[in-house]
Amino acid sequence: MRIRKAVFPVAGLGTRFLPATKASAKEMLPVVDKPLIQYAVQEAISAGAEELVFITGRSKNSIMDHFDKAYELETELENRGKTKLLEVVHEILPPGITCIFIRQAEALGLGHAVLCAWPAVGDEDFSVILADDLIDGRLRPCLAQMQRVYQEYGTSVIATQRVPKEEISAYGVVDVQPVGPGLGEIRRIVEKPKPEDAPSNLGVVGRYILTPRIFKLLERTPRGAGGEIQLTDAISMMIQEQTVLAYEFEGTRYDCGSKLGYLKANVEYALKHPELADDFRSYLKDVASKLDTPPAQASGQ
Repeated sequence: MRIRKAVFPVAGLGTRFLPATKASAKEMLPVVDKPLIQYAVQEAISAGAEELVFITGRSKNSIMDHFDKAYELETELENRGKTKLLEVVHEILPPGITCIFIRQAEALGLGHAVLCAWPAVGDEDFSVILADDLIDGRLRPCLAQMQRVYQEYGTSVIATQRVPKEEISAYGVVDVQPVGPGLGEIRRIVEKPKPEDAPSNLGVVGRYILTPRIFKLLERTPRGAGGEIQLTDAISMMIQEQTVLAYEFEGTRYDCGSKLGYLKANVEYALKHPELADDFRSYLKDVASKLDTPPAQASGQ
């Protein structure tokens, strides 16, 4: 029971990062030295994915180019003897992995983006990864953690985390019946409720393992919050027919759809980078010492 197909909805406009995303995909924003979409792809492959389905839109050609073979670049690196850099380029997409690109003609929401993947997914269970939710799974990537739950229970699994009350209105929120530690069966799911109306503080984050039944449900899902077809609304119908589990993953999530979350991810990933960690840590200490120094003392007065 391995999930072979992973869907990446990458058609969003990335308006929170304008003007950087005016002509570039927000998923290509780098965290240290890798774009967000590459972290997401590596996570999917680590969980056993072999077919990667990208739901794209305007200005997303850079994603396609990133995962395409760059003959000129590889030849140049080889001729210059830059073996390590050549290995880095080869690691972007390992052998045996297939990429499929489907254009989402209209930006009608996450649910519609997932529905666009139906021709490529067919009648298989599949995963969905939102690249701007960067998750450091510590010992095991988030999707690989969810894969273990899926293998044990054989049903849909949604990643969740506890969120502060003041942030609840930015999430889909679930009410669960506990099944085990960090695991519960979803009884109710609400898209972006007011804090006082939320059924819990368990927010849904950008990782899903879904059965193909979701496609039929998305077909008849009306537009919901924001005038878009919400995946949350289709899942709400799904729990009336099938068991859907909420899993509290182990690890740290960075909301790279926000500028602050993106900056945090860059700092913390740089502090773990094998080539940069020591020098970057020293730099941060130097910056911190300057911030702690009174202005008069810093100017030598």
